[in-house]
Amino acid sequence: MADSFLKGLRARKLIHDVSHETELENKLASGSVPFYCGFDPTADSLHVGSMLPLTMMRRLQRLGHKPILVLGSGTGMIGDPSGKSEERTLLDDDAIAHNLEGIEAQARAFFSFEGDNAAVVVRNDEWLRKLDLIAFLRDVGKHFSVNAMMAKDSVRARLEDRDQGISYTEFSYMLLQAYDFYWLYKEHGCVLQIGGSDQWGNITAGIDFIRRKTGNDKGQAFGLTFPLVTTSSGTKFGKTEQGTVWLDPKRTSPYRFYQYWLNTQDSDVVHFLRMFTELSDQEIAALEKQVAEDPGKREAQKSLARIMCDLVHGNDETVRAENATQVLFGGKLTDVDDATLADIFSDVPSTEVKAAELSAGIAIVDLLKTCGLSKSNGEARRTIDGGGLYLNNERVSDSAMMVTSDCLATDSMLVLRSGKKKYHLVKIVSR
Repeated sequence: MADSFLKGLRARKLIHDVSHETELENKLASGSVPFYCGFDPTADSLHVGSMLPLTMMRRLQRLGHKPILVLGSGTGMIGDPSGKSEERTLLDDDAIAHNLEGIEAQARAFFSFEGDNAAVVVRNDEWLRKLDLIAFLRDVGKHFSVNAMMAKDSVRARLEDRDQGISYTEFSYMLLQAYDFYWLYKEHGCVLQIGGSDQWGNITAGIDFIRRKTGNDKGQAFGLTFPLVTTSSGTKFGKTEQGTVWLDPKRTSPYRFYQYWLNTQDSDVVHFLRMFTELSDQEIAALEKQVAEDPGKREAQKSLARIMCDLVHGNDETVRAENATQVLFGGKLTDVDDATLADIFSDVPSTEVKAAELSAGIAIVDLLKTCGLSKSNGEARRTIDGGGLYLNNERVSDSAMMVTSDCLATDSMLVLRSGKKKYHLVKIVSR
């Protein structure tokens, strides 16, 4: 039932604003509803901040409703001022085309393009580039009060900043997004727009525009927004010491992506499970109990990381990320490549060794001295004889061992560990 869907969203704290809630419930209950969410091509990859709108669209489609993914090939040339303290850098056609290629491929992975409620992907320059300025001002602009536009949060915040202000270019963004909603309403029967809470002003502008154009006071078009995601510690969601967490594996590796979710604080993990996953209330309650009773096992974080990595990168990459995670706890270095190993040990010391030297063979005691894990051959032998040295997480028992190319963990790396936690990465170079 649709009302249970909206109530379920409220229970999970996923609704910030909703227009004409009763009418929307009835509309959703009456059959498949076309709905849309827009993504402007500000980069060539989406990031984890895009996960909530994507997973919300996925939920709605799985309930039988029809998602329309709007790529802002037109609005992306303007820049949405919502949630921004300064004007965006304007992108040219080539940059927008490049960015669109990346984000469309990522977004498509979330939806089904088959069946009666198959997802649709559209680019809004298809209709925005055809607009005539005079006709637009006459037929669209006359329906918008400047006073009302200035009262919107996204505009008012910028107007209050005397140093930055807002350009007419960005001020006009609201009209373009409202026109998007109206065009989709006419061409696709789209009656619902969803987005983050910072989009509420733009969404209601579209609802009002459709109402004025159709003459229907309410129930003709609807808006639903969800809260912007924050962490309990005040850290910006989706940011790490390494920067933004991207969906593109070239920008953020699947291992790093998995680690981001795995490192979720206990105080946030249950909230994130409710927000981002389709686990049942019972399943989440069981994980919440485990967080309270045995937080060290991090079962909730593992479930969250597995679900999110599966969704974005697929099960094979999730398994690799899980195996790679175990490497830090003495797990075998299987199915790990150079890039992943470098990610795993990005924070540990490393030493470069020439490929020719490794081919000829390097005494393990000499390698320990070269890497600074032992000060002398005697100390190195004592470490090995005492069972404290590991090569690629396998214990070394022979102090006379020669390290050769056969010992590589990946194409060009091997890992030394002295004791339980003292790691050192050895990188083989050709020069």
